[in-house]
Amino acid sequence: MATIAKQQKIKPCLWFDGNAEEATKFYTSVFKNSKILSVSRYGDGAPFPKGTALMVSFKIAGQEFLALNGGPHFKFNESISFTVNCANQKEIDYFWDILTKKGGQESMCGWLKDKYGLSWQIVPANLGELISSKTDKAKAGRTMQALMQMKKLDIKTLKNA
Repeated sequence: MATIAKQQKIKPCLWFDGNAEEATKFYTSVFKNSKILSVSRYGDGAPFPKGTALMVSFKIAGQEFLALNGGPHFKFNESISFTVNCANQKEIDYFWDILTKKGGQESMCGWLKDKYGLSWQIVPANLGELISSKTDKAKAGRTMQALMQMKKLDIKTLKNA
């Protein structure tokens, strides 16, 4: 009896306009525990040149995704983003710098868009604790106000607010 590999129940599918394979190579280079799992390609008569990636199955940081070269019909927007929970400031700096490099855009409160237009939230893993306190509501408020003034988040500033 053949064993069927266990599949992830839900896989986000990201729509690209011809650069799905390039994007997945970039994402798998940025995150540990990442790799391209498979690539299917367009054949003759397709909306992209023969051999262009149609669908790329990939994994970043252990999470499976699909990337589809679907054409120019749809673009990413901020209504969907991926949160990267960072253990320390070094991780925040790493992900922020690499994801905004070469055409990415900084936004507010730890949000950014990478060079493909995909939105990310680069945050400390303990952000919830930093902005909500059961014992010191004033500190929680100051921390939230500090966060609202930042682009890339600075853990030390948030803790000292």
